[in-house]
Amino acid sequence: MKAAVYHGSGDLRVEEVPVRKLKDNEVKIQVKYCGICGTDIHIFHGDGGCCDVTPPLVPGHEFSGVVAEVGAGVKTVKVGDRVTGDPNDMCGECYFCKNGMQHFCKNNIGIGTTVDGGFAEYVIMREKQVYKVSDELSFIEAAMAEPISCCLHGIDLCNIKAGDTVLVMGGGPIGMIMMQLAKNAGASKVIMSEPVEEKREQALKLGATKTIDPLHEDVEAVLAEYCENVNVVIECVGNVHTQADAVRFAGRGATIMYFGLAAPEESFPIRPDDIFKKELHITSSYINPYSFERAIQILESGTVELESLITNVVPLDDIADVFTKPEYRRTGKVMIQIS
Repeated sequence: MKAAVYHGSGDLRVEEVPVRKLKDNEVKIQVKYCGICGTDIHIFHGDGGCCDVTPPLVPGHEFSGVVAEVGAGVKTVKVGDRVTGDPNDMCGECYFCKNGMQHFCKNNIGIGTTVDGGFAEYVIMREKQVYKVSDELSFIEAAMAEPISCCLHGIDLCNIKAGDTVLVMGGGPIGMIMMQLAKNAGASKVIMSEPVEEKREQALKLGATKTIDPLHEDVEAVLAEYCENVNVVIECVGNVHTQADAVRFAGRGATIMYFGLAAPEESFPIRPDDIFKKELHITSSYINPYSFERAIQILESGTVELESLITNVVPLDDIADVFTKPEYRRTGKVMIQIS
């Protein structure tokens, strides 16, 4: 089969690779679309993602497709079913799995991070990780189940209450999803901080009640005039400078969610006095525990608008361009069309 294989930092090649034989509890999916995630970009540049990556490896963990073959013991899906897949396969046996913290599983199998993933004509995963989707959901939408599930876990940790004010920093696809989920969770004021004018305009169309240009406006002054207190800050940029700013912008008693992934070696100074005087709750969100089924339900309900977030559909043969050409970083979500 044809696949994009990661051979090391900056080295991603489309080549022919063999398709292994299925085990009894596995499903082979013919991939239709696979989204490019910030984690994939970190992997390409040699930074790694949520798991250690050992090349050669086929990345890609946001995919949808059609069941092409099933193992002898598979019962819940059949050939021809339209599906997506949760890439994080937990053992169910270690300390963390047995204590309701499966996302910290010591033996996690990560499709697209520890084993071959979705930037290929076929992907193989265990039956329990495969989820059927309705005929009404497009394959592109179905490929968004994984990022939606990750965002859901982050939103859950924000503990948004009806009437809260939420500041989202970064108007990329994840920021736009988080903004919509915050609104759906009951936030009465949802503010988007984003330097690109087109993205600020898009945020307003998707439900933001206020936008701020952080390069040309005094964010703290705008917030002070617009609201009494920022209850939640969701940082989706993945930059240590905006992560430091999140502490400044957070209100009293606020929760700060570091959702964007900065490079592992980067850091920024923080004063405990700032945390103390505002009684801040600082957290982050690690992958997508117990949220994949909910993500599909949200997609099928249409309560999160995705069409405008997907700005580029690129054939598998041209996948390397997405990682090397800067114009792709300035747009929205990129989907790789496999078949």
